[in-house]
Amino acid sequence: MLRYTLDKHGLQQVRIIASDRLWEPISFVLLLDSELHDVVDVIGAHYPGTKTVPNALLTQKKLWSSEDYSTFNDEVGAGCWARILNQNYVNGNMTSTIAWNLVASYYEDLPFGRCGLMTAQEPWSGHYKVEAPIWITAHTTQFTQPGWSYLQVDGHLEGGGSFVALTDGLGNLTIIIETMTHNHSQCIRPPLPHYNVSPQRATFYLRGSFVWRGSFSIDLDVDEVYTLTTLKTGRKCSCPEPPPPQPFPSNYKDDFNIRNPPFSEAPNFADQTGVFEYFINGSDPGDHVFTLRQVVVQRPITWVSDADQTISIIGNFHWVNLTVTCDIYIEKQDDGGVFIAGRVDNGGIYVRRTKGVFFWVYADGTYRVTGDLAGEEVLMKGLSGVRANAWHTLTLNIQGASASGLLNGYPLWENVTISKPSNGWAAIGTRSFEFAQFDNFHVEAS
Repeated sequence: MLRYTLDKHGLQQVRIIASDRLWEPISFVLLLDSELHDVVDVIGAHYPGTKTVPNALLTQKKLWSSEDYSTFNDEVGAGCWARILNQNYVNGNMTSTIAWNLVASYYEDLPFGRCGLMTAQEPWSGHYKVEAPIWITAHTTQFTQPGWSYLQVDGHLEGGGSFVALTDGLGNLTIIIETMTHNHSQCIRPPLPHYNVSPQRATFYLRGSFVWRGSFSIDLDVDEVYTLTTLKTGRKCSCPEPPPPQPFPSNYKDDFNIRNPPFSEAPNFADQTGVFEYFINGSDPGDHVFTLRQVVVQRPITWVSDADQTISIIGNFHWVNLTVTCDIYIEKQDDGGVFIAGRVDNGGIYVRRTKGVFFWVYADGTYRVTGDLAGEEVLMKGLSGVRANAWHTLTLNIQGASASGLLNGYPLWENVTISKPSNGWAAIGTRSFEFAQFDNFHVEAS
């Protein structure tokens, strides 16, 4: 059905990869189901540990590691990337390895912080860092191109490590060698069995259609990557130094007053569930024409235990004392609700267990203060008079072990004792997947 639908809409060039999980049962099913075999172009597995299975090879399909890496981008992460880039082909006949993720552009204290090939997590300062995995990538990508083919050789080195050889079919040849030791190349998953690598001299023999034939030897040390190539195109970057790193501003405001924003989402807010987008509120003739709106109204199908609420975080995970102020507009009648929050301690795949100080107001005229996003740890509750389809201003003040809240500039609750978390981000969000608007966000923190 998918292949038929793609073709019907003129998307014959779009190929199908299945099943982006494990090698089985998709490989076995492809061998049994000729119709499915005809429409699947690539078998993709996630984190295969450089290994494949016999059934996958029997299908004669292209094999990809369609998600891999997701490892902290230090020297060990670079070793992981070097090893799997080679050994996914050497051990598993995989001709593509896709890294999750390319650029770590999210708050570092979220799950999988700095698990990108490079890091660019400070849009407020412009700072970025080209991490070691980028240079490992260049050992392959600067000296090959899409359309090159792997040569079918035994890529295992006698002293440990591996090599791959690729050609453009026009006489050019590139050989990439890696000698990563076990402790210098462990990926986040799967577990890596122990093995040994030692310094060695490797000899390579060139035969066939290459212009130059014969043999050559090279001395290899451990934890190294070497590229040997007939190309002369590789070079090191001569880019200017990035701006210096800076902490997130401790006094931050956003009124969202942008008529033609370059992006749909406001800067520095990191949506964990839901989607918060710039919105032009044409029905408001006053101060809230340009707002930020939560726009997802149906809980999506997720691959982890996602939250039932929406939440977007902002700021510095290490903030302790902070005051958050935001204008809010509940659009969902009767059971709608929104919150502002501080000391938010989690997100990503762990968002469902997020703790913090959450100040909720609901369309039924009540409010709650909770210690968690799920709303199960109630610290205080009462009447607020808030209704849907009207703007209100919420203020949350957290100082030490005490928190207080204001509604439209007047105290609504105070002296709520906070035991944990001790620090975290600021946040905004909604009770469910519902329309709601936010404006004039302001946080002061220390």
